[in-house]
Amino acid sequence: MTEPVSTPESLRSCPPSFGSRLAVAIAARGPLCVGIDPHPELLRAWDLPTTVDGLARFCEICVQAYAGFAVVKPQVAFFEAYGSAGFAVLERTTAALREAGVLVLADAKRGDIGSTMAAYAQAWAGDGPLAADAVTASPYLGFGSLQPLLDLAAANGRGVFVLAATSNPEGASVQRALAGGRTVAQSVVDAAAAVNRAVYPQPGSVGVVVGATLDQVPDLSELGGPVLVPGVGAQGGRPEALGGLGGARPGQLLPAVSREILRAGPDFASVRRAGEKMRDEVAYLAR
Repeated sequence: MTEPVSTPESLRSCPPSFGSRLAVAIAARGPLCVGIDPHPELLRAWDLPTTVDGLARFCEICVQAYAGFAVVKPQVAFFEAYGSAGFAVLERTTAALREAGVLVLADAKRGDIGSTMAAYAQAWAGDGPLAADAVTASPYLGFGSLQPLLDLAAANGRGVFVLAATSNPEGASVQRALAGGRTVAQSVVDAAAAVNRAVYPQPGSVGVVVGATLDQVPDLSELGGPVLVPGVGAQGGRPEALGGLGGARPGQLLPAVSREILRAGPDFASVRRAGEKMRDEVAYLAR
């Protein structure tokens, strides 16, 4: 987990970077990442069939509701469950959100080694139809295994959010283990910080994921990039308790909220109002 990671030269020479675009979006539209989680239970709650047609309608409502927000995070697994037809819906949804000026973060949590990681990088950070503004990734085959993704994302002005400290109980046995006198989670944050230092003083494009409900979090003060904070709302994280998480600075934290907002559907205006309410509650994080 702690092996050195080379800094891609493209990080120095590829404006506009995702980090810069994200900073502008947060300043203009607030520090909230709203989710598209087409869970079968939510489809049924919206009186939609658990089919590709229901998936497509769910996403159409979300796109309509989320125009005007900074970042939208589709949960890739719920699209993948429908096979190629589900990925086609994800492609259309991503295109529609980006046309509305919204940054799209694909929550794919990809992680592998060598040519396989390079293929994942092409899918999510290349020029194909699934490519988003940023993607989540797992470093638990070693942070260095993410190099193909980091390189391609930098070259294309895209971002990567690396799992560091997740809120699921099972994660602690790995993420809180000590390696070289620090936790594995801290080593992930430190490796991401090393990549971001290459582009200082502009905002880094390599972020980390830190759960909102954790009682122990890594030191984020030197990260130099964004922190995605899932678990706010329905999962128990309190919006008012996020300030200064891990020593993070104003504009660095990006709370991610999905089902707390989506439960207001299926009326798009109700979903939008729920999102705006949550955005108001976390607005202090950008100041």
